[in-house]
Amino acid sequence: MPLREKTSSNGAVIAPALEAQATRKVSVADLNRVLSQASFLEGLGFEAMTNAHGECVLHVPYLPRNDRPGGVINGMTIMGAADVAMWLAILSARGIDEQWVTADMKTSFLKAARNESMTCTAKVLKLGKRTAYGTVEIHGSDSGLLTHHVLTFAKVEKRP
Repeated sequence: MPLREKTSSNGAVIAPALEAQATRKVSVADLNRVLSQASFLEGLGFEAMTNAHGECVLHVPYLPRNDRPGGVINGMTIMGAADVAMWLAILSARGIDEQWVTADMKTSFLKAARNESMTCTAKVLKLGKRTAYGTVEIHGSDSGLLTHHVLTFAKVEKRP
C-alpha cells in the first residue's frame, strides 16, 4: 500500500521537511524578541500580540512623528507594519532561525488613518520551501479597515 501524502487543512501537500519545521512552536515572546533585536525597527514600538501557525497579529502604536502634513499616518509606516506582520507570520510557521525577505507587495489603501493605533492581522496562505504568499489587513483602533496587502516572501540563505 503506497504512503499517503500529508495535506494541510486547505488541501495543500506538506513536504516532510516543512512538516518537521511546523512542529516547532514559536511563541509571542519569541516573536517580540525577534522584533527587539531588529535594529531597523528601533523606535517604532511594534509588538506581536498573538500568533498561531502561519498567523500573527501585530500592534502598531500611534506615534505623531509618523504623521504626514495634515495629520494622516504615512504610508511608509503602514506598509512597513504589514511587511513586518507577514514576516512574523512566516516565522510562526517555520521557526525564527530562517531568513525571509519581501519579494512582492501589493497595497490597497482603503481609508486614511489619523491619530490612532493600528492592528495588523497577517495570514500565510501558501508556504513552500523557498516562497511564502499571504495577506495582511490593517485596522485602525477607531476607524476600522484601513488597508489590505498581498505579499510574497522569499527565503534567503544565511551568510556564514
